[in-house]
Amino acid sequence: MIIPALDLIDGKVVRLYQGDYAQKTVYSEDPQSLYTIYNKQGAEWLHLVDLDGAKDVTKRQLSVIESLIKNTPAKVQIGGGVRTEEDVKGLLDAGAHRVVIGSTAVKEPEMVSGWVEKYGPEHIVLALDINIDDQGNKIVAVSGWQEDSGQTIESLLEIYQKVGLKHVLCTDISKDGTLAGSNVALYKELVVAFPSIIWQASGGIGSLDDIADVARSGAHSMIVGRALLEGKFNVKEAIKCWQNA
Repeated sequence: MIIPALDLIDGKVVRLYQGDYAQKTVYSEDPQSLYTIYNKQGAEWLHLVDLDGAKDVTKRQLSVIESLIKNTPAKVQIGGGVRTEEDVKGLLDAGAHRVVIGSTAVKEPEMVSGWVEKYGPEHIVLALDINIDDQGNKIVAVSGWQEDSGQTIESLLEIYQKVGLKHVLCTDISKDGTLAGSNVALYKELVVAFPSIIWQASGGIGSLDDIADVARSGAHSMIVGRALLEGKFNVKEAIKCWQNA
């Protein structure tokens, strides 16, 4: 499945290079028009990241989020600064079908495990961003990639599997925003190691060949952001490529 992604700052569609707020490109001031295009081209799910909320939870773009969800027939999963149960409930109440949880899931696994149990594993996505060291260890990063958690993705998932976790969005940080291809070997390995997880791949997609490579990895979905914004291909083409891979 292809899941088009939009990152928002101050209601505008942007991309950060490898998570760096200082390296920001503004692509559009009208996220609704892009979501409408993506949906009409066949996207059944859309991904939204509230970068204002990620940086400062008091600046969450809730009115923009509610409007996008209300006017978009596709299902939407949303992340960005989800740190409390109130955040989870607020986004679900706003109409999100899934809430994406990143750093908090790494720092507070017991608390977030409770959210998975309370709200249901179908409504929670863990966003795990990893750095792969020279020994091949997959270390999860937190706080907008600024901190190394010291924890491997495998050790973290062992905790969450006990509460029936379903959805994980995994990004190889070295690939994000590069358009240089995704880490296909990583997803092949994770799919085999954790077959009960529905894997969402993310990072590095720059061509339809990259889409096909990820589709063959066994990942369930591919998050695509910058490549769509820059017109490398459209959603319809990406979906067809994924289905035919």
